[in-house]
Amino acid sequence: MARKIAILYSSVDGQTLKICKALSDQLQQNDQSVEVFSVNDFNGEVAAYDVFVIGASIRYGVHNDKIIDFIATQKAQLDSVKTAFFSVNLVARKPEKNAPDTNPYVIKFFKSIHWKPTLVEVFAGKLDYKKYPFFDRIMIQFIMWMTKGPTNANAEIEYTDWSKVKEFGKQLSAL
Repeated sequence: MARKIAILYSSVDGQTLKICKALSDQLQQNDQSVEVFSVNDFNGEVAAYDVFVIGASIRYGVHNDKIIDFIATQKAQLDSVKTAFFSVNLVARKPEKNAPDTNPYVIKFFKSIHWKPTLVEVFAGKLDYKKYPFFDRIMIQFIMWMTKGPTNANAEIEYTDWSKVKEFGKQLSAL
């Protein structure tokens, strides 16, 4: 019997949505019923799903406020079903910071909220300077310079480890 799975996301530049779509495709191939929603568009009931997944990107060191508010207001419903959370950030491009227990943004996030999902993962995002507005490009270049990352204004690097995304999809199927 197909389980109902919701994937709720917040994406600034589209990489989190791309990961959500890959997970959705994989889960549907395993005969799961999957719906993908932007945090801006979801108006259903969390408890109507067997598994509820939340994916959120980082911008300037924080997850989207709407994701944080959603978790706070829906905590009781989230606690009533199997849940998963994944964070997408460029810090995760570093091997020593690409796991939930070593990624500073994920650690900080879970210290600031009162929710414990069934499954947590972190994925590296995509760096695409040409896509960013001027201010964002300058700020991200500065952050990259500080963290010894690429600063070339023409850089476009997808750091996402798609085999890790696929493994996360398998874990979601097993929930």
